[in-house]
Amino acid sequence: MKKKFNLEDLDCANCAAKMEAAIKEIPGVINASVNFFAQKMMIEAPDDEFDSIVDKAVACIAKVEPDCRVVL
Repeated sequence: MKKKFNLEDLDCANCAAKMEAAIKEIPGVINASVNFFAQKMMIEAPDDEFDSIVDKAVACIAKVEPDCRVVL
C-alpha cells in the first residue's frame, strides 16, 4: 500500500530530511518521502503492516519536530 499524508507545521527542509531517513529505517517500510515544500509525507509498506508503520512514522516525526502534526 502507498499513501500520502499532509503535514502541518513542518518548519525546515533539514527536519524533513531527518524524518524521511528515520521513517526509512522502520522495519517493513518499502519506501518513504517527506517533502518540506509540499508539506507531505508518502509511505509505501505492506498492507498487513501499514497501520503499525504509520504509527511508528508519526512517532519518528514527533521526535524530530514535536510541533509537526500528521493529518491522518
